[in-house]
Amino acid sequence: MHTLIVVSHPDSQSLTHHIARQLAEGIASTGGSVEIADLAAEGFDPRFSADDVAAFRQQGSIAEEIVAEQSRIDRADTLVLVYPIYWWSMPAQLKGWVDRVFTQGWAYDANADGSLVKKLQRLKVHLVAIGAGDMRTYARHGYFAAMRTQIDHGIFDFCGAKVLTSELLLQTPGEALSVELQNVSELGRKMGQA
Repeated sequence: MHTLIVVSHPDSQSLTHHIARQLAEGIASTGGSVEIADLAAEGFDPRFSADDVAAFRQQGSIAEEIVAEQSRIDRADTLVLVYPIYWWSMPAQLKGWVDRVFTQGWAYDANADGSLVKKLQRLKVHLVAIGAGDMRTYARHGYFAAMRTQIDHGIFDFCGAKVLTSELLLQTPGEALSVELQNVSELGRKMGQA
């Protein structure tokens, strides 16, 4: 089994990167191979350009860097997204990666009658969002439910990919790491066995 971990944070020493590395170690301990795609370090351009619009309208070709990202996903059995929560969602660079990479014709398509064809049904997905605060705040305002609706359902279910886990790992400022954050390697092992 091969896992692609996509991490989105500009600081390679951040908690986000630390968690991505721990997940990779846990997954690798189950015998699977792991690749980490660090969008910031790789300089991925998240801007949906006129060329992307032309490709969507089937009036141009998909950019080579996007085909390369799609190939990365095609090689993987499992996709793991690890990201900090910015304004109750994923960072712009990761959202732009989704916007540009999950193209019509590759991630989804439409039949002649207009019905949706979900093309990523073989892909297993794990989502790991990292935030500050406490679970009561997220529950009281519906933030985590909204994130699951837009990301789990709005992106991955739309393409047919199965979201196996959608984790919200929280750190309260000034307090020790939560139990969930302390057990990230175990979470990685579970992902590697899924």
